[in-house]
Amino acid sequence: MRKISLIISVLVIVLTWIGITLAQAPVNPDAVETGRLLAILLDVGRITIGANQSLINDPFKGDKGFTPEVFEKELTERFRERTRVDLAGLMKERTGASPASLKNDTVSEMAKKMLPQLLVISKSIVAEYQPVINKQGLAYKGFIPATFGTRVAAKFRANFGVYIKQTTYDGLLRNPKNKADKFEAEMLEKLADPAYPRKGDKIVSEAVDGGKSMRVMLPLFYNKGCLSCHGGPKGELDISGYLKEGAKEGDLGGAISVWLNLTIVP
Repeated sequence: MRKISLIISVLVIVLTWIGITLAQAPVNPDAVETGRLLAILLDVGRITIGANQSLINDPFKGDKGFTPEVFEKELTERFRERTRVDLAGLMKERTGASPASLKNDTVSEMAKKMLPQLLVISKSIVAEYQPVINKQGLAYKGFIPATFGTRVAAKFRANFGVYIKQTTYDGLLRNPKNKADKFEAEMLEKLADPAYPRKGDKIVSEAVDGGKSMRVMLPLFYNKGCLSCHGGPKGELDISGYLKEGAKEGDLGGAISVWLNLTIVP
């Protein structure tokens, strides 16, 4: 009996140790940074659409001139200002048009491969919406930052198998496709803490699946431009037909969630 008890005690210790090891799986810095940059790129695309919202919704103007190329130029400038990554240079490197840029010498190979892919997808969505964007007589085109983000994320995931999405907690959820899973819901609670930094793209990340995957979340805080749809008066219909949430500048609006499976990404 003593031997059996000893064996059971040893097994409990071993299983406990294994559990701790798995829970504290090693973090892959390149994957974390890649996830951060992908999330920022999707957000910058959203911001670029938002910055051109008045132009897009102008019912009197036909050709708006907001082409995929114009979108790309504005996006790459904003992305460089925010991350110091030369996305235009990465695109040229990808096609072999130019050697590696010194500005990108610290960018991981994983990010160098995936960022241009996400940019190409983003441009393709803007291209798809050109007939709607340039339609006269229509004051609301339905092409808003949230729509752009959802379409880009879905196409990127379908083409490259990388999980990326806009998400928020149930109280702010407008699109059921963006409903937070358990991990995202727990992280959103942390991000909603008033003490959480509102500037500097402070992400939360965690290794899962025994270190085989990395999850990264970039918080999205409401700025003044968001409040026309999400601010007050609470309960009033916004331009898209949804009820305004009565949010204030600096409130957490949601997050961009990235889930990288390291067994299939470079």
